[in-house]
Amino acid sequence: MTEIVLMSDAKVAAIPVRECGEPLVDVRAEGSLLVDRRKQDPADAFAHLREGVAGRLLEAQATLPRGLRLLFVEGYRPPTLQRRYFEEYADRLRADNPGWSAERVHAAASRYVSPPEIAPHSAGAAVDLTLADADGRELDLGTRMNADPEESDGACYTDALNISEDARANREILGSALTRAGLVNYPTEWWHWSFGDRYWALTTGQAAARYGAKETGPLH
Repeated sequence: MTEIVLMSDAKVAAIPVRECGEPLVDVRAEGSLLVDRRKQDPADAFAHLREGVAGRLLEAQATLPRGLRLLFVEGYRPPTLQRRYFEEYADRLRADNPGWSAERVHAAASRYVSPPEIAPHSAGAAVDLTLADADGRELDLGTRMNADPEESDGACYTDALNISEDARANREILGSALTRAGLVNYPTEWWHWSFGDRYWALTTGQAAARYGAKETGPLH
């Protein structure tokens, strides 16, 4: 397996951001994407993405095999919410592993929740999504979405071997469509894809990210 660069890696944080000013848009407005409400937040921010990322999802969906659709679960995540998710998971790891150093806890937590200071979701650049059939039924991709490494015995990693052949095939379908549309995957989470953020820039050899973190403001 190729070595995984975690979100906590200094190489990710070192990527500069040249904010392009692109707005957040509601992915429900166009009407083509299935949107699941399991991660809906009080501000209704979850259904928003940068305009360019939302457009690439539509491009990806158009290349899926007949009868399949993308199932959108979460996009933009306000920085305060991202910070809460990260700290809660880090606290759990700390309690379960009292001998771990602060650095090890931080790195381990970043396998599952991006550190708040560089989180692609808080830039409106990342999306958590999966596949559904024509009737909107979610397909098997090996684990539930947002399964952590401990719970899934590592099956949440995109290239995990401990999943069924059907789940592997579905991951390949999802990944091929999103990769063709220009998104990149975070390898510890098969459902997490992004474009324009620091991790995307590092992965694709870009000099800078296009999108930086956005505080909650008017959502279009």
